[in-house]
Amino acid sequence: MRKSTATRDSLKRTSRNRATTMTLGIDLGDKTSVTYGLDTATGETTGPARVATTESGMEDLFAGLPRTRVVIETGTHANWVARLAEAFGHEVIVAQSRKVALISQSEKKTDARDAQILARFGATQPALLYPVKLRSERAQTQIAVLRAREQVVEARTGLISCARGVAKSLGRRLPACGADAFHRKVWREVPTDLERALRPLVIAVARLTRTIRRYDREVARMCRTERDVAARLAEVYGVGELTALAFVLAVDDPKRFASSRLAGAYFGLVPRKDQSGGTDKQLRITKCGDGMVRRLLVQCAHVVLSEKGKDSALRRWGLAMTVRGGKNAKRRAVVAVARKLAVLLHALWISGEAYEPLRGCKSAA
Repeated sequence: MRKSTATRDSLKRTSRNRATTMTLGIDLGDKTSVTYGLDTATGETTGPARVATTESGMEDLFAGLPRTRVVIETGTHANWVARLAEAFGHEVIVAQSRKVALISQSEKKTDARDAQILARFGATQPALLYPVKLRSERAQTQIAVLRAREQVVEARTGLISCARGVAKSLGRRLPACGADAFHRKVWREVPTDLERALRPLVIAVARLTRTIRRYDREVARMCRTERDVAARLAEVYGVGELTALAFVLAVDDPKRFASSRLAGAYFGLVPRKDQSGGTDKQLRITKCGDGMVRRLLVQCAHVVLSEKGKDSALRRWGLAMTVRGGKNAKRRAVVAVARKLAVLLHALWISGEAYEPLRGCKSAA
């Protein structure tokens, strides 16, 4: 039976008044999770023990603990488990799963061992877990709309590619057009002998297109009513409402960064580092953080650098990079412009200033 809000608040106040020497590592599983407790004062350990990965199971676990440092990894269940633990007054550390090599690269990986590693690192060296700050429940709920839209777009792209591939394999070609117009233009051009194969695909594409339009209307509504800062960031050339809203929801709290420059690294748009002695290798970007927002920023960078792109300080900077680079200059410039876009959007969000395309440049003739 779920506990009431009043009961949670009472437990939260009580647990906050107790000193904490306990650290609890939890290896979250889809159905059951494994816990391992460590008391730093006495050195005593508890577990490993199993608990159901459900709200009631976690409530029973957290309600029966004194004030504890709870350590979990990023993953599907991390957000709601972390919020639940904090509601009971516990300190929560969320480790980056890909950064903890003892877990991700272990040759003897078990749930119990993973929970033990989380508990010991959380008790002695929490910085080695590379703690992350999770989004609020409101932001997580809103960004789910954008993720659902992305999946529908990918499904439509797959169906369109399938239809074109089927026609091409028989020596036919479907008319060239955008994805939004595919079902209208192709319907009239489907070869007679391929109707049984292609017409159901075209109907499915039409339905997905209508679904995408509904998502787009919801995105526009959220920009107007729930996240009005996204409407202001969408004024940057190349950045539409979708990218602006995704950026705002992914960052959630603009004060999480000490400097706007960190926004580019947050979305994995900075190169990896491998330096030793006199060697300093040039590596690809880290691709950390939210992949959907990173892809949207890269798409915006392509628009900024396109032949029909509007003049701006960012465009001039990117085009200059393409000239002085090598054969991969254009690709590097796109990533660099995407990183600059992330920095620019965060700076505008923090300052509240209006977007000036040629700020810092001499006036165009």
